[in-house]
Amino acid sequence: MATSRATGALRYLESRKNLAGSACGVAGLALTLAGVAGAYWPVVVAGLYGAGALIAPPERTAPPPFDPREELGVLREDFGRLRGYVAEVEVPSGAGDALAELLELYGALLEPGWVADALVTDPEAVHAVSRAVRQDVPESVDAYNRTRWWSRMAPGGESPERQLGLLREEARRVTAGLHEVEARRQQTHTTYLEERGRS
Repeated sequence: MATSRATGALRYLESRKNLAGSACGVAGLALTLAGVAGAYWPVVVAGLYGAGALIAPPERTAPPPFDPREELGVLREDFGRLRGYVAEVEVPSGAGDALAELLELYGALLEPGWVADALVTDPEAVHAVSRAVRQDVPESVDAYNRTRWWSRMAPGGESPERQLGLLREEARRVTAGLHEVEARRQQTHTTYLEERGRS
């Protein structure tokens, strides 16, 4: 209890309200020394301190710290569950090949290393991979499984190959974007080393 009070008192001493009030209180002391406040100098100093504390801007609340690496760890666990689900599902060879390639791409993106480090810096890419792993791929495979076999064979039906192909293109775009980010980082580092070598 005493520790929390001490922490609260310390927090107030460092607050904007106390700093602004103290500055106004010092101005009140200056007025007292100049002979303006007279016998009521304690009231003047306290009043100016209170006025300064009232007009001070409120404290800003710091945003909560989020670690994108933790999100990637959770996403890796979800990807492991997706692989387990896909291993139990029976899909035709064409869709199976597309699905295997897609899962290989996601596995490479989520594997610890420079790719995952680059992925963490791009929230949109993390969102795209997260949505695909947690929603798009499972829904595509599940929709195929729920379709009756004779409907699958009907011409013009929505094939899982098409959906998985679209997801594969999105994963390739994410991968290409990460390669560009890494290439820019390498170029910046090379330029830095060249400039350091010249000086």
